[in-house]
Amino acid sequence: MATARPSRPRSPHLFNGPMRLHYVWGPHMTVSILHRATGSAMATLGAVLLVWWLAAAAGGAESYARFLDLFTTDTGALNIVGWVLGVGMSWAFFQHMANGVRHLFMDVGANYELKRNKASAIATLVFAPLATIALCAYIVGGR
Repeated sequence: MATARPSRPRSPHLFNGPMRLHYVWGPHMTVSILHRATGSAMATLGAVLLVWWLAAAAGGAESYARFLDLFTTDTGALNIVGWVLGVGMSWAFFQHMANGVRHLFMDVGANYELKRNKASAIATLVFAPLATIALCAYIVGGR
């Protein structure tokens, strides 16, 4: 005698019906992934640049000049590689920091309501590029 299977909740990675995922992608998922990616990128690239800078400084004036050539040109203007690294690392820092503040509020028990959680996730996605642009404007304006 066959019995009907009980209706149990499915795991998040399983499909809920024909090609319909159980979870709907949202900004909170995006910032969660970005938090991990930006933290890893800053740690990895930051460590590589720090070690390279220390080795260049210890290697003498010629070695240090080669290191600086990556970031500046002969006229003192920024090189395109320096811009990409600087802007990318700045954006990663601001995105990681904003999401860290968001998680600080979640750690004390606030911001678990769906609307506020979504709004704070969107706020981090808006804050990071604006803060990066403001920093770049400040740096360029100071030159």
